[in-house]
Amino acid sequence: MLNGLLRVSNIDCYVTGSNSKFLSSDIITEFRGRGDEIRIHPLSFKEFYSAFQGEKSKAYDEYSLYGGMPELINRKTHEEKSTYLNNLINNVYLRDIVDRNNLKNDTKVLGELLDILSSSIGSLTNPPKLEKTYNSQEHININRITISKYLDAFVNSFLISKVQRYDIKGKAYIDSPFKYYFEDIGLRNARINFRQNEPTHTKENIIYNELILRGYSVDIGIIKVNYKDENNKSYRKQYEVDFVCYKGNSKYYIQSAYAINDKEKVNQETRGLLKINDSFKKIVILKDCYVPWYDENGIYYIGLEQFLLDPNLLEK
Repeated sequence: MLNGLLRVSNIDCYVTGSNSKFLSSDIITEFRGRGDEIRIHPLSFKEFYSAFQGEKSKAYDEYSLYGGMPELINRKTHEEKSTYLNNLINNVYLRDIVDRNNLKNDTKVLGELLDILSSSIGSLTNPPKLEKTYNSQEHININRITISKYLDAFVNSFLISKVQRYDIKGKAYIDSPFKYYFEDIGLRNARINFRQNEPTHTKENIIYNELILRGYSVDIGIIKVNYKDENNKSYRKQYEVDFVCYKGNSKYYIQSAYAINDKEKVNQETRGLLKINDSFKKIVILKDCYVPWYDENGIYYIGLEQFLLDPNLLEK
C-alpha cells in the first residue's frame, strides 16, 4: 500500500510507529532510497517552557526531573508523571527491545544493565568495565560481548546515545571507553525511581541533548599534555573537555560547570580548554544565569538557561 502512494505526485507520505521494528534505527532500511528519515526528539527546554505555566527556574526544575516527553504537559502530579514515564520505559522501550532482539530470556539482565547506565550518566565506561560491575555488584556472570550487544540495542532504539572520545591534539578517535547519555533525562530519572539527584550530571546530559537537537555532531574531547618534573623526568597528563561540537565549518569546545565560586574552581574547569592551541571558540556553561562575558583568556561564559533558550548564543 505504501509503495502505491509513492506513485501519487501530490502526496507526502509519513510513516510512524512504536512497535519492535519501527522504534528502531533500522526503520530507514525498510524504505532505503524511497524516503528520508526525520528524527523526532523529546521537547527541548525552550519548547517545554513555551507551554509551562510558571517561572523559568521552576520550569527547569520540572524539565530536569521529568524530561521533555510532550504528554507530561497534561500530567499534573508527581504520581501521574512518574507512572507515565515508567510505563513508557517498561512497556514501550524495553518491551520493544526484548521483542526485536529476541531477548525474552534476558529481561532481568537487560534491566539491570539499564539501571547501571542510569546511575552513571556522564561517566566513562565500556563493556569490560560493565562486566566487572556485574560480577562484583550484581553477582552475575555475563561476558562483554553480550553487554556490547545490549548496549547497541539501547542505542538503536533511541533510548540512550553513545558518545566517543576524540584526541584533540592527535586528531583521532579513541576506541574506548565511551560515555552514554539518555535521549530523555526523565526516562533516566524514572528508571532509578527519582532517587539520584545529581544536578551536574543531569545538566551535562541536557546540554548534550540540546546540542544534538541543534544539529551538531558531538564528541568528548581529550587533551594529552607532556610535562617534565624537577628531575627532568617526562610524564603525561590528560585533560577532558566535556563536548567538542561540529556543524559545517563551525567548531566549539564546551565545558559544563555547575558553578565557579573561586579562582581554584575557575582553573579546574578551564585548564583543559587552555591547553587547546587552535582558535575555535571555547565556552563554559554555568548553572546560574549570568550576563555572558569573556575572560582574559578569551573563554566565553554563559548561563544554562540562556544557552537553552537562545539557539544562537554560541555564535554571539
